[in-house]
Amino acid sequence: MQQTFSVPFPNCCYPIPNQFRYHHPLLKRPKSINLCLSNNQTHFTNICALTLTPTISVTKLQEKNNEDNNPSPDRDPSFFLQFYSCLHTKHANNQDPETQNQEQEEEPREGKTKKAKGLFTNMWWAHLKAALGQRFNLEGIVSSAMVVVKDRKLALPHVSVPDIRHIDWVELHRRGFKGVVFDKDNTLTAPYSLKLWGPLGSSLERCKSVFGADIAAFSNSAGLYEYDPDGSKARALEGVIGIKVIRHRVKKPAGMAEEIEKHFGYKSSQLIMVGDRPFTDIIYGNRNGFLTILTEPLSLVEEPFIVRQVRKLETFLVNRWFRRGLKPPSHSLFSDDMLCIKDPPPL
Repeated sequence: MQQTFSVPFPNCCYPIPNQFRYHHPLLKRPKSINLCLSNNQTHFTNICALTLTPTISVTKLQEKNNEDNNPSPDRDPSFFLQFYSCLHTKHANNQDPETQNQEQEEEPREGKTKKAKGLFTNMWWAHLKAALGQRFNLEGIVSSAMVVVKDRKLALPHVSVPDIRHIDWVELHRRGFKGVVFDKDNTLTAPYSLKLWGPLGSSLERCKSVFGADIAAFSNSAGLYEYDPDGSKARALEGVIGIKVIRHRVKKPAGMAEEIEKHFGYKSSQLIMVGDRPFTDIIYGNRNGFLTILTEPLSLVEEPFIVRQVRKLETFLVNRWFRRGLKPPSHSLFSDDMLCIKDPPPL
């Protein structure tokens, strides 16, 4: 039997070799650690204190064999790599894969929900503005006030008829006019309706046969970007009445005629503006050089109370100015309005 014996270690301090020091790039660099062996005790500075009983109980050959067969994890750098990798992965994820997948799936859903809410809110606000704006035309009020004060003749039409059945389209075309622009509400349809007023069908078809494709609608409801942002009203009206609805950004009577001229390819002086409101359709047409034709409203039942009162005021002012001898702006292609008016055909 081999004799075993124990001897005390001398008081000394041995630094840990650099090859056993491993620092993960994402973890804080630890302080240097020295291994101190003193009076049969081993101290790991700044970490822990362990009391050992140092004895020599194996031979040098056994120590060599043990080191070859069972290397210590403390001396194997791969052990530290695996240990710190696990720590880093757990710290970065801090949750299981199923929770991560659920959050990744919820993020697109939340984005879609927010987008849908925003779209719904925008559409709701657009419809509300359309309902209020069609009943309260701030631009029309400001423009009308300027006309009343400075240039009243802009509100006077070149021709006045009960409805479009009284217009002689052939005579107007013969005089050199190239196209016709219609207002929608109470000119072609009932207020806020997308259906053609029944009795006007034959006259509209006659207009199409004379002017061909050079006919369009220009309305403050259908086709106006502010109140018809997706163009659904414009497309619906086009499908019913069979004529193009011009999309535009500025509400009548404000704005210029570039969008209309671009659509037709003609100057505004070669076009006819037909509408039922003196202070919107007629002012817009006269200001931009159209021939203007004023029709009576098709129906007052669907109109709001305030619109009916404003219409009465407009009619009163226009009739008064005509009686005082005011004339509409002159037009190079037009001289006698009676030649353009005819009796309506029988129903």
